[in-house]
Amino acid sequence: MNKKQKRSWIQNGIFAVIAITLYATGLHTEVIGFVQRGLLATGLMNPNVEVIAQVNYNTTEGENNTTDPSDPFTKADFNLTLIDAKGNEVSLGDFKGKVIFMNLWATWCPPCIAEMPSIKELQDYVGDDAAFVMLSLDKDFEKAKAFNTRKGYNFPIYTLATNLPKMYQSSSIPTTFIIDAKGNLRMIHKGMADYSTMDFKNFLNSLK
Repeated sequence: MNKKQKRSWIQNGIFAVIAITLYATGLHTEVIGFVQRGLLATGLMNPNVEVIAQVNYNTTEGENNTTDPSDPFTKADFNLTLIDAKGNEVSLGDFKGKVIFMNLWATWCPPCIAEMPSIKELQDYVGDDAAFVMLSLDKDFEKAKAFNTRKGYNFPIYTLATNLPKMYQSSSIPTTFIIDAKGNLRMIHKGMADYSTMDFKNFLNSLK
């Protein structure tokens, strides 16, 4: 074996050890998520808030719509019970009267990890004017709580106490639901996004 072949084997071995270590520790998700933030920076994945007028009947697959022509938006389903990080049961209805940012995520989901810094920035910007419901779909909620603490996000995170209403069921995560202060479902976005843009901050503020 010549020197070039030896160097190639050594390099491949190093990469293999790094890959195995990342997967064994679970850090591969965060590494992939970090790389995907570069894609978020392009803005290509962001919801176009300029054209979001309503979430209509077809979008929500037949959920009940209001018949009031002055309020054409789909009513959010508040029949959802959650468990918070302290083990307390919380109803989505407890947040009525506030704008609600509900995000379905998991620690094993790289796109979820990629968008979290932008969600944190959004949360810091709007403060108590909106309720953030970071709904973990991890089978082990302790893992989600540990991740939240380790990353220093300190999000209000929850796990399911009851099944998700049909309105919030999604075939992919992350998925984000925006509910306005009147209880209308105003946006569903499947996939990661940068929620720290001024356009999105203004959109959220307009829903109070």
